[in-house]
Amino acid sequence: MTRDLKNYLTVTGGYWAFTLTDGAIRMLVVLYFHQLGYSALAIASLFLFYEFFGVITNLVGGYLASRLGLNVTMHIGMAMQVVALVMLAVPEAWLSVVYVMAAQALSGIAKDLNKMSAKASVKTLVTDDSNGQLFKWVAILTGSKNALKGVGFFLGAALLQWLEFRGALFALAGGLLIVLIITWMLLPNELGKAKAKPKFTQVFSQTAAINWLSAARFFLFGARDVWFVVALPVFLHSVLGWSFVTVGSFMALWVIGYGFVQAGAPALLRKSAQGQQQKLARHWALILLIIPSAMAIALSQGFSPSVVVIAGLALFGVVFAINSALHSYLILAYADGDKVSLNVGFYYMANAGGRLIGTILSGWGYQQFGLEGCLWISALFIGLTFLLSFKLPQLGRAA
Repeated sequence: MTRDLKNYLTVTGGYWAFTLTDGAIRMLVVLYFHQLGYSALAIASLFLFYEFFGVITNLVGGYLASRLGLNVTMHIGMAMQVVALVMLAVPEAWLSVVYVMAAQALSGIAKDLNKMSAKASVKTLVTDDSNGQLFKWVAILTGSKNALKGVGFFLGAALLQWLEFRGALFALAGGLLIVLIITWMLLPNELGKAKAKPKFTQVFSQTAAINWLSAARFFLFGARDVWFVVALPVFLHSVLGWSFVTVGSFMALWVIGYGFVQAGAPALLRKSAQGQQQKLARHWALILLIIPSAMAIALSQGFSPSVVVIAGLALFGVVFAINSALHSYLILAYADGDKVSLNVGFYYMANAGGRLIGTILSGWGYQQFGLEGCLWISALFIGLTFLLSFKLPQLGRAA
């Protein structure tokens, strides 16, 4: 086993462990505060700082990683997540909206430091992309992460039922702390450091390809979260009458399936890719646009909500996974090797911004217009992703 492969597996293992806690804490907070009687909009507000500080973290985190190393920023993210989990494990009387938002802010910073560090490190470990190795490795990392996030959804719902809120948080914090110690000992300190120390002004991308791709990513992830983050779990519990564990299990299976499709995207697209991923991103965005539009129409025509949501979500997951895998590859393909952490940080700043807008609209849209309204907003965002994808240049012409 080569040193680069060992480092890749270590980074992936640490990312997996972090992702389990990230998925679990999301489901814990949504279900626990819904149980306490919070409205959909109030629950969405709990995640505002989580998403907002994710935007800031990706912008600044790429700069820090290029100076300190991706190993350092990845483990800072893990340590902050442990603190965020412990912060929430306080008596119920302390859990005001402002306090939970502060804890979620810390978790948001932690998540995006860890995510940016793990994904940018793949670019530094793949020195030869002649056989599509970069597409394969980033797809496996991203797809497996999303599958584990789905497991985290189930884990959060199950732990809430088995250990209750505080017990679940302590269990998650202890497990992540152990992983942090192990990965810190295994990874080299110089991983991801830039040869020349960048200026802070370089955090803003000056590459047109990365700017257009970041804009497309903003609306792509806003389109997912506008109905998936708050509207869907509240709809499943309050309208369809599903239990917490059933809601968590269903969403977990969706994210796990989505992750497997994402990991397998290079194999699925092998014949049609051949360096044309920027064209495929446009084609698959158009296919994705059809799904929430059809779901919204079906709901308005009185079709069974259970059938529409389950079937529609399955189709959305498959097509969204392929879109996301193509984007995740393109950012690394377009990125300058010595500035990879800066480029990836800027790109995931846009990703976090899309999640922030999607989260806000998920709570507000569901409260005002129901799930159907959230689906139409999702369709609008995907349409904008499709239009922006026309500006993506052919690979090798990203300047």
